[in-house]
Amino acid sequence: MTRFWSSFQSLIFQVGLVLLAFTSINAHGQEIEARAYSNAPIGMNFLTGGLAQAKSGSYTLNTQALSLTHVIDAVGQSGRLTLVLPYAELTGTGQVGAQTINASAEGLSDPLIKASVNLYGAPALTNSEFANYRQDLIIGASIAASIPWGQYNSNQMINVGANRSLIQPAAGLSQAVGPWRLELAGMATIYTSNNNFMGNNTLSQNPIYSGETHVIYYFPNAAWISADATYFTGGQTYVNGLPASGSQENWRFGSTLSYPIDKSNSIRLSGSKGVYSRTDTSYNAVGISWQYRWGGTP
Repeated sequence: MTRFWSSFQSLIFQVGLVLLAFTSINAHGQEIEARAYSNAPIGMNFLTGGLAQAKSGSYTLNTQALSLTHVIDAVGQSGRLTLVLPYAELTGTGQVGAQTINASAEGLSDPLIKASVNLYGAPALTNSEFANYRQDLIIGASIAASIPWGQYNSNQMINVGANRSLIQPAAGLSQAVGPWRLELAGMATIYTSNNNFMGNNTLSQNPIYSGETHVIYYFPNAAWISADATYFTGGQTYVNGLPASGSQENWRFGSTLSYPIDKSNSIRLSGSKGVYSRTDTSYNAVGISWQYRWGGTP
């Protein structure tokens, strides 16, 4: 039985990483997100819609997502409130011992809410004041949480909803050097338990700890491109209190290109690749999104 759960959890964790990757169009979980700590005028809104695909082994996850972000004044510094609504289709085939598992799941994935605040270097500014703003050092923090509203069937091995929540505290900094931005951030992903895992079993998981870095270059027309890297470790899983998989250790590299279409619209292309995985739970991902912005305090 222990060997079965170990094989089964390896399969579930592999798919779980892919699902985490695209809970949002911009990275969430173990995905890579450049410009998480930046400034924008108070009252500005960002509506983003996009498509993403992630592959891990024989599994493919296609996700469509909408996100809405509103910039607020957080005690004199800028902050952001974000809501993400994802929809996913998952297909693939895997092995649990001698048993073949065909994955076919489609529906709403778990929505995400996120609050972030810049603690230093990103003052709350109106549209007119922001025109003269020049970044130096920004230090910020955030907390995100998923809502377990996604499609979930306790009798099905693999789902697009997790039937549990995750909470992600994070902190980071961004340093401007001419047209370059150098970013460094750290995050912990903390999981609640799924008490309806394959019937009435309880799935629990240790936190995953991650660090990421970005080197971003801004072009004169406000387009930008980044080189990204992230490392994460932890996440040992348990079924009914018994160990079901070991701790994870993964490295990922990626890149993002954002290009402005006009003052209000921009398009973003992203890609990332797992380059090292101690337990063979890597995935590759690509995405495209369109962003529309409006508003801001005059």
